[in-house]
Amino acid sequence: MLEVRDLHVCIEGKEILKGVNLQVNDGEIVAFMGPNGSGKSTLSYVLMGHPKYEITKGKIIYNGEDITNMEPDERAKRGLFLSFQYPHEIPGVSVSNFLRTALNSKRKDPINVIDFRKLLIEKIDLLKMDKSFMNRYLNEGFSGGEKKRAEILQLAVLEPKMAILDETDSGLDRDALKIVGEGVNKILEKNRMGILLITHYNRILHYIKPDKVMIMVDGKVVHQGGSELADEIEASGYARWGSQELASEAEV
Repeated sequence: MLEVRDLHVCIEGKEILKGVNLQVNDGEIVAFMGPNGSGKSTLSYVLMGHPKYEITKGKIIYNGEDITNMEPDERAKRGLFLSFQYPHEIPGVSVSNFLRTALNSKRKDPINVIDFRKLLIEKIDLLKMDKSFMNRYLNEGFSGGEKKRAEILQLAVLEPKMAILDETDSGLDRDALKIVGEGVNKILEKNRMGILLITHYNRILHYIKPDKVMIMVDGKVVHQGGSELADEIEASGYARWGSQELASEAEV
């Protein structure tokens, strides 16, 4: 479903991604791990078409189509989704209005207010969220956990074909992490999709089981393996693959 071929990316003249190759199949969960500064979030932004980043070599193929130079909104309409590591506040725009607008941009026939409200309540109940959530302004005054749950609610409503979750576990305590992890699993029970799960630690992988784990260090994929690789990283850190990150940091 998603294939990255020899991707090289620069920002302000500095090369960040140095020949990345990866593949995520339909219905597959791929955990993309690595130390801070390795280029993981850069990859997520480039996959969604952020104009700040310059692709100097390589291709991004989605569902057999070359989307390397496609605009972000066109990628989203084709079913590509990004959950941000640091979601922005949008004062004055309710969660409900934001999601209905986003959903209608993907549909041929706009969904009416009544039908959308039923859909939204169904997804809110699925994720065990308070219904007052949908009337709040998007991310305004939200805790870190609430912001991440709002991202997962977007995932549930928009039902993309391919989801990129950029450090969804960042800043979450254990309880919030469990809620988010269980929420993703409930969505996967109802909707088949590929997931590229970008993370620094393996905590979220206790709740979302990956089919494959890939390690990025200094802008390159240096190793890949099964889900057991995440446990190895938790035990010994990334030093084995050329990073100076200590094992003790990996266990935080």
